[in-house]
Amino acid sequence: MREGYEGTGPGAITPDGCAVELYARLPVGDEPDIIAGAVPAGARILELGSGVGRMTHALLERGFTVTAVDESAEMLERVCGARTICSPVERLVLGETFDVVLLASFLVHAGDAEVRRGMLRTCVRHLAKGGCVLIQREGEDWHTHVPRERVDPAGFTVRIVSSEPVGDGVDSVHAEYVFPDATWTQTFRTRPLTRRQFEEALGEEGLKVDRYLTEDRTWVRAVPVADG
Repeated sequence: MREGYEGTGPGAITPDGCAVELYARLPVGDEPDIIAGAVPAGARILELGSGVGRMTHALLERGFTVTAVDESAEMLERVCGARTICSPVERLVLGETFDVVLLASFLVHAGDAEVRRGMLRTCVRHLAKGGCVLIQREGEDWHTHVPRERVDPAGFTVRIVSSEPVGDGVDSVHAEYVFPDATWTQTFRTRPLTRRQFEEALGEEGLKVDRYLTEDRTWVRAVPVADG
């Protein structure tokens, strides 16, 4: 387990505190539709941090070709129909490029700034000419509107119990996922980024915002600075 990360509950727990059984239960939201609306039909997608394939499977159903990358072999065992690669995102070198590189699950907010830089470099390294990077950001009140909870229509409750500063601009977040038959918790570190800080982080690695895809600016289409 990485320092500052922890997970509890039934089944395997990954080094960043994610429970495989939990993520296998969580439903996919509107993310696949957001992605499909921002990229060419049938695009080749490199999905970084795919987990159990919640979005992978939905993207395959929409006609995309997906290569799913995750550092957890236990997560990747749940992925069906896509090529899978077990690797830390920040160290991935495939020697090939893709129409779309997908960095979802708030990975751009990695508590370790060097890990974030490595992830963004991975995005650029694997991007085909004329391609784009799709990034999912945290909501802009994500760390201030705490504690909070949401009851999902599927019948479980998600609670963000606390978000506490641990130094150097990083917060430790504790979350709970309560199902009728099981409860999981996750503690992880994340670095809040204002819109300006986020755009500066992209610029450091040669990327720029092409457009924000959602009204709350949590989904972003980015392109290489050199493309424009």
